[in-house]
Amino acid sequence: MVHARRPRPRHPHRAHRVPARGPAAERGDAADHGALGLGAGPVEVELLPATDEEVETHVITDDGELHFEEWWTRLRAAVPARAFVQTGVGAASPAPGVLEAIGTADVVLLAPSNPVVSIGTILGIPGIRDAVAATRAPVVGVSPIIGGAVVRGMADACLTAIGVETDAAAVARHYGARRVDGAGAGGLLDGWLVDDADAASVGPLTADGIPTRALPLRMRDEATSAAIAHAAMELALGGR
Repeated sequence: MVHARRPRPRHPHRAHRVPARGPAAERGDAADHGALGLGAGPVEVELLPATDEEVETHVITDDGELHFEEWWTRLRAAVPARAFVQTGVGAASPAPGVLEAIGTADVVLLAPSNPVVSIGTILGIPGIRDAVAATRAPVVGVSPIIGGAVVRGMADACLTAIGVETDAAAVARHYGARRVDGAGAGGLLDGWLVDDADAASVGPLTADGIPTRALPLRMRDEATSAAIAHAAMELALGGR
């Protein structure tokens, strides 16, 4: 999840590497700094862990409960998942700076990560989903699904477990429209980007309150990635 804000975009992410021995802020590395190339030169970014507390994803299968990494890495999601449980998420709190980043952003971008165990886990941390829903910034998402298939990983197995079709429009509706006809609709999206392969969904999603654009979404090179970022900003700020 990326929050574009001058002078440096902030990006809350799942920080699996943060050890249990103490909050990142206490170790002096609450934020990672780096440069993101977007064609016109590097853009400075600041990475914030979504939370400093331990949150683990477990998978419920017909044979019992597994740690997500065992299901994902050892079993390669071959065992059907029936549900996902984020242990510790209810007691977690956003890391320092996360809610402020969302609240003061110019644009919030939901990246094309796994909607269930990546973006979904971040949104499950108390306060983060509400902050995204309440921010004054436009919220635009990028579909992780192209032509009915995942771009990478096994998000299709995760979506199936929560009853969402592996489809760009279905994922958009899973996040939901933030507003319809100017009134709050309870979702998160003000805009959605789909691949040209899913261009048929542009009209129906726009009619449902999620303005949608189609363009090539496979990030084959820096130019393609820059075009996606540019399209997201255009869709977010085009009406301003």
